[in-house]
Amino acid sequence: MYQRKIPKEYYCTVDYGLDIFGGKWKPRILCILSHVNSMRYGELKAQMENISDAALADSLHELQETGIIDRQQYNEMPIRVEYSLTAEGKSLIPVLNTISNWAIKHSDAEIYTGKHFEKVHRAKFEN
Repeated sequence: MYQRKIPKEYYCTVDYGLDIFGGKWKPRILCILSHVNSMRYGELKAQMENISDAALADSLHELQETGIIDRQQYNEMPIRVEYSLTAEGKSLIPVLNTISNWAIKHSDAEIYTGKHFEKVHRAKFEN
């Protein structure tokens, strides 16, 4: 994973927040994990649908380093690893719900695809 040589500068508190949970993949990972107690890597990858193993592993590692998700490894054969939101990660759920509600209000269901959308969000557009 890329390591910065110069410390990152933040000019706004939103910059910091988006650095932690923004980007292409992290919001979707958090959204998916917010609807379950824990999830195995393969299940998460299946819900993400169009993410590479490298991108998923990097995003999970970054979220784990910042204390947003927890990685629990069980000493079984084959090794079982589960991911879940930490208390700090759960504190992001209201923020993500606010963003989601805004998107529902200002977009059309036709622009969305995917298993997670169909399972969790589609019904909110029908109200």
